[in-house]
Amino acid sequence: MASGNENANPNELVDEIDVIRERLAGTVDALVDRTNPKNIARRNVEAVKAKFVDSSGSPRFETIVPVVGGVVAFIALVVVARKVMKD
Repeated sequence: MASGNENANPNELVDEIDVIRERLAGTVDALVDRTNPKNIARRNVEAVKAKFVDSSGSPRFETIVPVVGGVVAFIALVVVARKVMKD
């Protein structure tokens, strides 16, 4: 951090402190932005959306079809299980 020179010019030290302060402020701002709940939610929504829609807005059927198939299979399993439990 410090230049290591005990005889450093006070103006140079002030300039170095200002540079470090600006870098630290940028780091703190980045951390605040990354931990903001709204930004976290937005990033998660974008990540999920990216799995089902490509950058041009077209649906990604290679992802959608297995998910829909899994949901249909689960619903069928629940319906069959309820029927078996009734009888």
